[in-house]
Amino acid sequence: MSDAGPTRSRRPGLSAGAYIIAGVMLAAIGAVGAWLQHDARGRSTEPRTEFTAHNPPAGLPTALTTGQRLHWSRCTSPPTARTGYDCATMKAPLDYRKPDGRTIDVALIRRKATGPNARRIGSLVLNFGGPGVSGVSGLPERLGQYEPLLDRYDLVSFDPRGVGATIPVRCGKSADDTRYDGADACAERSRALLPYIGTSHTARDLDLMRYLLGDERLHYFGVSYGTALGAVYAHLYPSHVGRLVLEASVDPTENLDEAQVSQVKAVQAAFDRFAAHCAARIRHCPTGEGPEEAARRMARLADRLEKKPAPAGAGRNLDADDLAYAVSDHLDRGTEGWTSLAKALTALIDHNDGRPLSKGADGMGSADRATPSDSSRAALVAITCADSSLRPGFERLARDKARVKAASPVFGAAWSTGVYLCYDWPFDGERATLQVNADGAAPVLVVGGTGDPNTPYPGARHMARALGDGVGVLLTAREEGHGSYPQNRCVAEKVDHYLRTGRTPAPGTVCRGSMS
Repeated sequence: MSDAGPTRSRRPGLSAGAYIIAGVMLAAIGAVGAWLQHDARGRSTEPRTEFTAHNPPAGLPTALTTGQRLHWSRCTSPPTARTGYDCATMKAPLDYRKPDGRTIDVALIRRKATGPNARRIGSLVLNFGGPGVSGVSGLPERLGQYEPLLDRYDLVSFDPRGVGATIPVRCGKSADDTRYDGADACAERSRALLPYIGTSHTARDLDLMRYLLGDERLHYFGVSYGTALGAVYAHLYPSHVGRLVLEASVDPTENLDEAQVSQVKAVQAAFDRFAAHCAARIRHCPTGEGPEEAARRMARLADRLEKKPAPAGAGRNLDADDLAYAVSDHLDRGTEGWTSLAKALTALIDHNDGRPLSKGADGMGSADRATPSDSSRAALVAITCADSSLRPGFERLARDKARVKAASPVFGAAWSTGVYLCYDWPFDGERATLQVNADGAAPVLVVGGTGDPNTPYPGARHMARALGDGVGVLLTAREEGHGSYPQNRCVAEKVDHYLRTGRTPAPGTVCRGSMS
């Protein structure tokens, strides 16, 4: 839809005074009308116009395209979504090579746009990363970050294949066990699903979703792993690309092993910057007088925790690997997490109290990462291994482990265990690196932070280049932390402007931030 509003012409034959009086009356009437068309929460209460798309995905049976409607109703779960959200289920082929065969149910959630119909652009589909993160649970948790876009978009998210309510992967000791108990357990519990949960399959679900949401083109905001999903979609459906934001981008030119080395170097660099700040600005800094001393102190702390883990609350203990992952999670928050990290390390070093460090860490990487409350760990492994064709033997594993360990004195040992992630996976992966070239697509906005410890900044540059000339547009944030939207005001303004108008910032635009 056009972003321009309708134009009005004045009727001839009125005096200037009459124009003024008429204008005041029209303004008053308009104000009352606008008030009547919005409820107490600011949502538009005028009759809603549903959009209709006319370009269904090719090759699918009509029962899944023109014959399918999304039936939105009040969400029953999670509890945070029971007010103000709608949920629906989308039928999709399990195997897109056999579109007339078995179907799956894809769980969707929506927060309807608050603005008037004439200004609504369509749906903005959100993926919050992972892989393994539920969009159905994630949208209510993260709504505040994207709420300014509700005047123009329905905000929509979903559970990707293998996650949450969409054919969840089971890798535990029993059918209802959500924990990850290794590749053999995955094969035993989820063998029929594992070949069909990789990113390319989910990207095809996205195109069916786009059509059923009524959009001719997909408008999408992907974060971290979500950038891989959005880029693969652009490669598969370049003519269906609308306004795509890829924020905190992964590197499509690196395979899984290379990405592990790059990431551990990036998180070490972020820790070094924290240690330098701590030494200069924080009294009684727990990491000492700079990065070199910080590395020595962390090594001693890791040795201590390896011998005797520290209590971390709720019956959990914090060992050496937990220490590395929890510190990394604090660094993901950028400079906002530095003060709390210093306090948490002080509590751990001086009082053997692991609670503050564990409490401030993300569940996927903290002391409870081995036993998450849902199947996110199993989904992460399954999707990662479905995407990656690397299946190294033991000799290669030993070399790769040593390489990762040597890349970081603080985090290398913990990260090095990642080389085993897919070596005994029961199915082949799709390819070594992502295929993302999207020649002919509309411009895609790629956002990268120069101090990102999770998806290093070179990945964003490589992503923008790999999408193709005239497609990938890089926006750089001189910012600490994993992701810069909406924390960095400049980034938020550039991204929101692009999503509202379709106009990208000039190539090479740089937003100042905590690293400026």
